[in-house]
Amino acid sequence: MSGLLRIVGWLVLLVLIIGAGGFFWYLPIEADKQMNVVKEHTPYEISDQAAALHATLRVSDLHSDMLLWMRDPSKRQTRGHTDLPRLREGQVVVQVFSSVTKTPAGINYEKNTAESDRITLLAMSQRWPIRTWDSIYERAVYHADRLKKLESSDADFIVARTKRDLEDALAAREQNKSVLVGILATEGGHPLEGNLENLDGLYDAGYRMIGLQHFFDNALGGSLHGVSNDGLTEFGRAVVNKLVAKDMMIDVAHSSHQVVRDVLAMTDEPLVVSHTGIYSACNAKRNIPDELIAEIAARDGIIGIGYWEDVTCDDTPSGIARVIKQAADKFGVEHIALGSDYDGTVTTTFDTSELAALTQALMDEGMSEDDISLVMGENAIRFYLQHLPPDNSE
Repeated sequence: MSGLLRIVGWLVLLVLIIGAGGFFWYLPIEADKQMNVVKEHTPYEISDQAAALHATLRVSDLHSDMLLWMRDPSKRQTRGHTDLPRLREGQVVVQVFSSVTKTPAGINYEKNTAESDRITLLAMSQRWPIRTWDSIYERAVYHADRLKKLESSDADFIVARTKRDLEDALAAREQNKSVLVGILATEGGHPLEGNLENLDGLYDAGYRMIGLQHFFDNALGGSLHGVSNDGLTEFGRAVVNKLVAKDMMIDVAHSSHQVVRDVLAMTDEPLVVSHTGIYSACNAKRNIPDELIAEIAARDGIIGIGYWEDVTCDDTPSGIARVIKQAADKFGVEHIALGSDYDGTVTTTFDTSELAALTQALMDEGMSEDDISLVMGENAIRFYLQHLPPDNSE
């Protein structure tokens, strides 16, 4: 009998080991593969003229969720959309990395509550530090730590915390085309956990842009995908005032219409819509009305056009180029940028290494080379240089 019990014990242990292996290795890898898809396609045809132009561009992207996934971003990966080698292949010079810290179950564009959280399971399965399992704030700090670690391991990757950081990196890139700059942002203001002092902690961790909402209403106000449609709360107003005082950029990509109006009424500081489409080009709940985009643009804000079908209604390079061209014509080319939402559980038709296909599509749309240079990166770089905090020594 004791021999049988020992066999059963070993079998139970084996099952537990196999289960743990599936939870800690198989599950997160499969989730990444299934949620961050690049559609199979033949190589895009790039003309000599487009290739030559793309080689001169300083591409900048307002939004990537790469930090959510536990693949090694220092190495070229076979899943997802973004890593440092592919960013460099695509001529990306500045990439905003966003921290996703909470998403609801049954996530959708219409109506979500804050009662559930899918990121907790992902944090556990990807072996994030235990402190992150029940703290949204600590998840954001951990994502910042991941980017700092990447910076320390790659001499040509720089996290820009000040204007001087970005200026120096851009100057270094004149001699070294491998130089790549990261800027930290949050996907929603809920990492503050209702505590205004936590904004100082996020700033110290390196965050320079704060999204006010994500897929649910939070302590700052209503989400575009929440249940209330409310504007800013008193706490939200206090956060906006402190963001302005700390020279931190404000992103309203997932904010309710009323939150956007409230922020516009509170401050003259230019706003960011980091990843979106244009409602008149793609009639979708995810895209805020053109009138709000027009007001943001009129205040010298910047609009990042996404690459996925829900916001463009056509996720091919030519479809995205049409949205960019329409946005540039309607709101001013100087206010339009790229906002891929790469690695944000979206399906795309190209990854970041294939961005020359977008340059080709913009040329096919009849945009001038100067305007292509603006929307592919120069507008965003100008915005960062204007709105990153000054160097502490100044």
